[in-house]
Amino acid sequence: MATEEIRKKVQELRKEIRHHSYLYYVKDAPEITDYEFDHLYRQLVDLEKEYPELVTPDSPTQRVGGKASDDFGKVRFRKPMLSLANAFSADELRDFDRRVKEGLGVNSVEYITELKIDGLSMNLIYENGSLVQGLTRGDGRVGEDVTANVKTIHTIPLYIENAPPYMEVRGEVYMPRKSFIALNEERDEAGLMPFANCRNAAAGSLRQLDPHVTASRNLAFFAYALGDMQGLEIHSQEELLKQLEAFHFQVNPNYRKWDSIEGVIKGVNEWEVKRHDLGYDTDGMVIKVNDFAQQNQLGATVKDPKWAMAYKYPPEEVETKVERIIVTMGRTGVLTPSADLTPVHLAGTTVKRATLHNMDFIHEKDIRVGDHVMIYKAGEIIPEISTVLKNKRTGKEEIFEMPKTCPICGEPVHRIEGEAAYRCTNPNCGGVVREKLIHFASRDAMDIEGMGPSVVDSLL
Repeated sequence: MATEEIRKKVQELRKEIRHHSYLYYVKDAPEITDYEFDHLYRQLVDLEKEYPELVTPDSPTQRVGGKASDDFGKVRFRKPMLSLANAFSADELRDFDRRVKEGLGVNSVEYITELKIDGLSMNLIYENGSLVQGLTRGDGRVGEDVTANVKTIHTIPLYIENAPPYMEVRGEVYMPRKSFIALNEERDEAGLMPFANCRNAAAGSLRQLDPHVTASRNLAFFAYALGDMQGLEIHSQEELLKQLEAFHFQVNPNYRKWDSIEGVIKGVNEWEVKRHDLGYDTDGMVIKVNDFAQQNQLGATVKDPKWAMAYKYPPEEVETKVERIIVTMGRTGVLTPSADLTPVHLAGTTVKRATLHNMDFIHEKDIRVGDHVMIYKAGEIIPEISTVLKNKRTGKEEIFEMPKTCPICGEPVHRIEGEAAYRCTNPNCGGVVREKLIHFASRDAMDIEGMGPSVVDSLL
């Protein structure tokens, strides 16, 4: 049996680990080294192993553990998760402002704008500070229980200090662009179909039956609302966001208060360009009446609150032409097709090439050399083909076939049954050696400064 001294030590370790996890994952301002953190964590693991009666569901050691339900049980919300009505122009925002003022009988209203994160809505239930359940939005009235997977997300606290008896924290689970790119690269290498965007990747990761897979996807969470609650008095959206930060949730820092709809429109226009520089996807701006009493007075329709509106940015797609399809080598021997495009300006850069991932992707979209296509930036970074403009075909377009031999070493190319990937069968292929060396020297591996592809080519 654990002594009172041991129990106190375990509680102190948990508190210290939570503090440093918050600084590392939410504030990006660690106070101790990874080695020191690992040492603290190891002490807690050892004590819980020796005294299993001290293990609690909200312990930092339980972040990845249990198995998700095979059917993701359905749970009804105490308060529905409403959707937002959309606006696509400044005039529609002015019309929203007019309706709000008429509904309140006032001449001016204070608004809060928040970036609309392109992710998956989540409802987190806390009882006496402990996270007890994580539910997807579902249909807005009934959500799916993904608690085991939610616990793997480091920006979601498992325990909240000084929390009310009951609280539902709502927000968005999202996948950072860097994680999205790395995940799709892994899927390309494994011969799997890539995720189309960060939102699909986040949704697919959150519905894994194995929480360890979810944990490996590096998901994150922004909190921005409350559902049902007891013992907490908050009077405005601005106050709520500050309280969520005090509870150690990650709150998107780009919110702002405005005293007029013209200010809101100015902010919306500014972020249409600035959002491309963020490390995550956004697809609009959410505008909310700041005062909660005014929100309650305005109420909601069956589907939408009357005190909020989502301004949606137009999707950035441009037309270009597939000049040719080339094949490049990955470090595992996988041959990846890419399209050389007629140069075109997209989301702030000139795009000349788009990844085609694998032959399944090419067949699914029926991409041919000479096709006119629409392209966009997956994760706001990687150019991809969204649509083939088949009505512009002339009959001169060429169907692409994967080469039978490796373009680097000339050895046979093989496709394993059930996989989308084509691989070079030569383990000593110069292309594989080149890609392995480039990866080894890269920032994500040994970070050897100056040793890029051209230096590797010279050495080879």
